[in-house]
Amino acid sequence: MATLNVFSQTLHPTISSFCCFSNSNNSKFHFFSNSLSSHFSKSGSGSSWMQSSSPAASIEHKKGPVYSVFPSTPAQVSSVQDLFEFICSGPLVEKIGLTQEKVAESIDKWLSYGRQLCRLFQLNELFLTEPQKVRLYHYYIPVFLWCESEIVQHQSKFKDEEDIPPLVIGFSAPQGCGKTTLVFALDYLFQMIGRKSATISIDDFYLTAEGQNKLREANQGNALLEFRGNAGSHDLAFSVETLTALTKMSKEGTKMKLPRYDKSAFGGRGDRADPSTWPEIEGPLTVVLFEGWMLGFKPLPVDAVTSVDPQLETVNKSLEAYYDAWDKYIDSWIVIKIKDPNCVFQWRLQAEIAMREAGNPGMSDDEVRDFVSRYLPAYNAYLPTLYSQGPNGSDPQHLLSIEIDEKRNPILGV
Repeated sequence: MATLNVFSQTLHPTISSFCCFSNSNNSKFHFFSNSLSSHFSKSGSGSSWMQSSSPAASIEHKKGPVYSVFPSTPAQVSSVQDLFEFICSGPLVEKIGLTQEKVAESIDKWLSYGRQLCRLFQLNELFLTEPQKVRLYHYYIPVFLWCESEIVQHQSKFKDEEDIPPLVIGFSAPQGCGKTTLVFALDYLFQMIGRKSATISIDDFYLTAEGQNKLREANQGNALLEFRGNAGSHDLAFSVETLTALTKMSKEGTKMKLPRYDKSAFGGRGDRADPSTWPEIEGPLTVVLFEGWMLGFKPLPVDAVTSVDPQLETVNKSLEAYYDAWDKYIDSWIVIKIKDPNCVFQWRLQAEIAMREAGNPGMSDDEVRDFVSRYLPAYNAYLPTLYSQGPNGSDPQHLLSIEIDEKRNPILGV
């Protein structure tokens, strides 16, 4: 492993690809390879950290093609110290237990992971924008390293001859904050280092269309249960069956299909996708990445929820069964925090506007407002407890809390 002497030495370009970083003086550095991919692309523009043409711009629990970017213009070469200093300035470095010395010792890993993510998201490695640099080196890679540390601790609890069940990491984060793209990136990095992983979402456990109709009929007049989303709209028995099976994927050759949900079915009301379309995974799994906007929510006293919205009483009652169906399966937690739940509306609105401007069907501003309004009561009721006490049944020693800003970038490791 290459080690960086950050005080007196420049690391020479020996990495088997290239990467670029801009420092405050707008200088660049890169590492060249003798064998570059034949696939080229250019980085996108606009306010988003990631170009709209990226395969992760519309995640569907699958990996898209990966590309490398060939430099179209030369860049000034500077010390890898620029990268080192940028990494160490990130808000999560100290939180995940890294020191400057540890970052220096593992700088080759940071370079490798950054290069892989650039390929995944089709980013121009020579001219990463500031938002792209922040997203990769202040967010995705530190979270990945934390997950790796959790895996090592998990595996150390078992003897050599024992089958090791996969570590289940839960990602609790509001809608639109980028958790699905984060999970997509982590899943890809796990595959790159040879770890078998599986991704699952609480969305995959929604009731079938028939089940949704029954729920709506049984709760007429309750806008929070008119559509899928809140507690009560999930098939908990199905989720228990699925998560139990996933935790048993510890042997070579074991296989199972991961359920998926089709949100476009029945005019957007949704239905469980045909099992023939579900992706198949093969064991032994090392890690399961389980994400959802309400993971870790726990029921509160009735007065506490009805004071937010009387319609939450039924939702709150349904939430009592969710610990046994979801949370008890989770070994480690990542909680992505926001200061203002109204960001959810802004993020959703941005996405729908972008879809409409691209000529695709998208909700109107009023439709977005109506859609988000069905989730805001739950956010206002349950997020304060989640943020102050941690997820339902979580161990503080295996919890990473990250506060993000309105641009979905980490600002604190809390």
